[in-house]
Amino acid sequence: MSEVKEPVYNRIAVLRADRKVSRKELADALGVHYQTIGYLERGEYLPSLILALKLAKFFDVPVEAIFSLDKFSPLS
Repeated sequence: MSEVKEPVYNRIAVLRADRKVSRKELADALGVHYQTIGYLERGEYLPSLILALKLAKFFDVPVEAIFSLDKFSPLS
């Protein structure tokens, strides 16, 4: 993980809530510490490419559905 220098927006928390997956469950599935998920959700750290791809595979969505350089518009 690298320190964030410019904002990268993500929908990890939204996807987790939608799928009813806890931070710990997601972390265990991805092989990271549960605090890493919190850091990612808050935008405090950027994931490695491998972790971003693992997140996309876990949620079965394209990486672009999780991360963006622009703010996401509301889903509803």
